[in-house]
Amino acid sequence: MLNRSTAIVRSCRPGALGIATCIGLLSLLASPAAWGDNNASRYIDSPALITLVEAGELPAVDARLPEHPRVIPMDGTRRTAGRHGGQWRMLINRSKDVKLFSVYGYARLVNYSDTLELVPDILEDVIIDEGRIFTLKLRKGHRWSDGHPFTAEDFRYWWEDVANNDDLSPSGPPRVLLVDDNPPQVEFIDDWTVRFTWDQPNPLFLPALAGASPLFIYRPAHYLGQFHELYKNAGKKKKKSWRTRNWASEHNRMDNLYKSDNPDLPTLQPWVNTTRPPATRFVGLRNPYFHRVDPAGRQLPYIDEITMTVADGKLIPAKAGSGEVDLQARGLKFSDYTFLKEGEERHNFDVRLWRTATGAHLALYPNLNVNDPVYQALFRDVRFRRALSLAVNRHEINQVMYFGLALETNNLILPDSPLYNETTAHAWAGFDIDRANALLNEIGLTEFNDDDIRLMPNGEPLELIIETAGEDTEQTDVLQLVSDSWKQIGVKIYTKPSQREVFRNRIFSGETHMSIWSGYDNGVPTADMSPTEFTPTQQMGLHWPKWGQWYESKGSAGEPPQMQVARDLLNLHAQWLAAGSRDERELIWQQIITLHADNVLTIGLVAGVLQPILVHNSLRNIPDKGIYSWDPGAHFGIYMPDTFWFDD
Repeated sequence: MLNRSTAIVRSCRPGALGIATCIGLLSLLASPAAWGDNNASRYIDSPALITLVEAGELPAVDARLPEHPRVIPMDGTRRTAGRHGGQWRMLINRSKDVKLFSVYGYARLVNYSDTLELVPDILEDVIIDEGRIFTLKLRKGHRWSDGHPFTAEDFRYWWEDVANNDDLSPSGPPRVLLVDDNPPQVEFIDDWTVRFTWDQPNPLFLPALAGASPLFIYRPAHYLGQFHELYKNAGKKKKKSWRTRNWASEHNRMDNLYKSDNPDLPTLQPWVNTTRPPATRFVGLRNPYFHRVDPAGRQLPYIDEITMTVADGKLIPAKAGSGEVDLQARGLKFSDYTFLKEGEERHNFDVRLWRTATGAHLALYPNLNVNDPVYQALFRDVRFRRALSLAVNRHEINQVMYFGLALETNNLILPDSPLYNETTAHAWAGFDIDRANALLNEIGLTEFNDDDIRLMPNGEPLELIIETAGEDTEQTDVLQLVSDSWKQIGVKIYTKPSQREVFRNRIFSGETHMSIWSGYDNGVPTADMSPTEFTPTQQMGLHWPKWGQWYESKGSAGEPPQMQVARDLLNLHAQWLAAGSRDERELIWQQIITLHADNVLTIGLVAGVLQPILVHNSLRNIPDKGIYSWDPGAHFGIYMPDTFWFDD
């Protein structure tokens, strides 16, 4: 039987109750008399919830918070104490982006601070022994958004009834939980303590919990149990849905903490989605049981409501610039900056610029697994890759496309990372046509045709087809600048756009010579973050797809690496996984970075291109300068949107 909290959440649907009524109703659940004297509260409740508390529809705020909530420091400069209230309006370009309730909310068992250090969040503490034993301490009294206790039972349900259930998880537990193909031993010590133990260190575990799309190792057992085969006959028998073919598919449909697409699914995020997709407008209301407070005892989040309105992606800049949002980055590009600045005074907002945090904004990926033997031999010759990189006029690209505000470095590590090194960042990235030509001559590419294009060993002109996903004109414009400079070394390029799926499949199959895409996802790693994408361990590596597939499939598909540098990177990846200390992991990272820089495995064009962040002038605690990173960072997540507040 549903409790009052769940009933109220389910009643708050667009069209069912007005938004003001929902804000006034959403989190009042159970008589305050049963939870203590509200007048003696140590904590400060949102005015949106006080009426519900007084009406006996919601416990007092003291009873809704854990015994030891997480207190978010306010230093008075970077982050100031605020007040409750307000609505954060944003635009999304598809209903699937409702997942931003989870991404931006960024409540995680552990999460990254804005200095990229891992800290306990939902957990009160994490005790790590030998890098392989992780004891997770929950906050006593912590509750799901519907008021039900959040305990070790929610971890047990996921581990035993989801991750190790053949119907729900045919492949078994997630790969990140396997060390040498062995799963952990999981113990449920008491209601507030869970322990994961491996035979060897597992440095991937905590970063996976902190991701933008995290590994959720818990589930609301009290809710999902009604859809599980083991429990469906216990208590009230669950209703069957005509939309599902079996219990497992229905369970999976109702269970997605990341997508936030089931308003009935309890959450631990700061805002609760109340709108079932598909829809054109999604409303998220404050989670009355959220576990964070400010130093004065105000329960977070400060903002009561988030609305996400679906708009055509091409119209998002225009709508944002006309004052239809309060905080927006998604759908905005650097090329929109001038237009957005023009609307600042008229529509009462400020446009800030944050550095993007991919290894490069755009990079070229020579396909080291290309099928054509002539191109394959060229791409695997480090002199050829170095020559191509030296012949890219990054300064021209920066000035023409990005007003000189980007970083003219390769596709590697950015200055915001503690692993950054000035030398490796600029290795083989200076514009030097003479040196590039000398390297190509050294290879033996000394013959030219009548168009001054070098001839390959088979007598064919050195013409490279660079494939794109065809999703914008920026890549095409940049490639035109690359084409102009590469003509000076006798290399001609053609651009071939295709749909993203076709684009990837051609690369995977070895049909593509070279591709253009964004750089490595994480350009700001720390020693404790996985170097996986910098090693040939994933098919999605556009420069070594067959080697990555070989690793992912454990040798059943793809090809084993034939280049020594690739084998060295695989060995370093294995060493990092087995390392028992941060110092060891940092040393391994530095070796990986050096190998990448020396061998020019990808050709970064420019990095750190600025991301416009549109901020309403009354909105507080959004940094003037920040990094705009998917993982780590969850875009706004590391800056804790639950602490954003309106000063009017």
